[in-house]
Amino acid sequence: MADTFVPLARLSRPVQWGVLLAASAGLAALLDLAGLPAVLMLGPMIAAILVRIGGGTIRVHSGPQNVAMAVLGCMIANSFTPAILGTVLKEWPLCLAVVTSTVAASSVLGWVIARSRVIPGSTAVWGLSPGGASVMVLMAEEFGADGRLVAFMQYLRVVCVAAVAAVIARFWVDPSGAATPQTAWFPPVHWPAFAATVAIAGFGAALGRVTRIPGGLILGPMVVGAALRAADVVAIELPPSLLVASYAVVGWRIGLVFTRPVLAHATRALPQTLLSIGALIAFCGGVAAVLVTALGVDPLTAYLATSPGGLDSAAVIAASSRVDLSFEMALQTIRIVMVLVLGPSISRRIARRLQRQTALRRGDGRQRRGDDATSGRYRLGEHVPFFSRNGSQRSVVTFATAPATLPR
Repeated sequence: MADTFVPLARLSRPVQWGVLLAASAGLAALLDLAGLPAVLMLGPMIAAILVRIGGGTIRVHSGPQNVAMAVLGCMIANSFTPAILGTVLKEWPLCLAVVTSTVAASSVLGWVIARSRVIPGSTAVWGLSPGGASVMVLMAEEFGADGRLVAFMQYLRVVCVAAVAAVIARFWVDPSGAATPQTAWFPPVHWPAFAATVAIAGFGAALGRVTRIPGGLILGPMVVGAALRAADVVAIELPPSLLVASYAVVGWRIGLVFTRPVLAHATRALPQTLLSIGALIAFCGGVAAVLVTALGVDPLTAYLATSPGGLDSAAVIAASSRVDLSFEMALQTIRIVMVLVLGPSISRRIARRLQRQTALRRGDGRQRRGDDATSGRYRLGEHVPFFSRNGSQRSVVTFATAPATLPR
């Protein structure tokens, strides 16, 4: 069936945006009632997918996307409080060991998924990388992975991790005294701090552009803001309404490039993806058990500190529970920084290793060199479905290059 569905295609673009806004708000509210985390991203993303497969022609332009990336970089930087820095310095060997083991486990599972050719190499690695789901999707796109499949894997894992956290909280944690926080969507803005935050976002993004650091629109504001925040020089002010808008932009950006062939491919990969997510959660659960035994940390704190659900979702769950928030956020923050720094090189190494193995299996003695992960193309030797810009599946690529970046 063609990917254009007549009713939405006939509507004007302003009307399509109105439909998308209404659907995003409604779905986010329903998901929130169901108790799911990250609803401010999931709702808009699902709504955008429905609009896209319904024939919608609207797209998110690069300007709002770049602003959203800089805002998310500042959001990560805001986690580097002096208290968390103190925890990291005090328990740095333990923190480093826990974080390294989790990143290593996710990389091995990504390699297994990629080797089975269920999902392309770099896409599988980014899809299983523990960290903020929205940040992982944006970074994956920066390095040529398919952001649609990465989003599918990331948010499926977020839901699974949240479900396990709910079970742990029910059976092992005393919920008395824990209150669900009420969000004030339009609180008074501290304008000097907000102006400093805007300056950090702008300067960090510009620095990332000038230095040509991959993922610089996120990493630039994150590094600048984290240094100033940890030194207690500035307070980062991010109004909830700005975060909501940024989450929505990222969700729309992902969802509006989903197509029926991509959804079909994601559905076929669902069993293997769930199996890999279950294995990663089980591994992190084992690490959490070590923390409970060795340090006497309560089970929910240990699980949230090691869980692969991401910084944002773990913070939301922890905010409504009686846990050691500084210990949890310290481990989560170190891990997301490690993934952002090491993720590109890990994905490149795995993709190149798979390329060589594929060449050897095919009896090709020539060492064919694939495109680098930063070039926006799949490496040679990867067996991947090639979705054209209009969403149709044109061919299966082996030993040929095909654009892997999302259509703009």
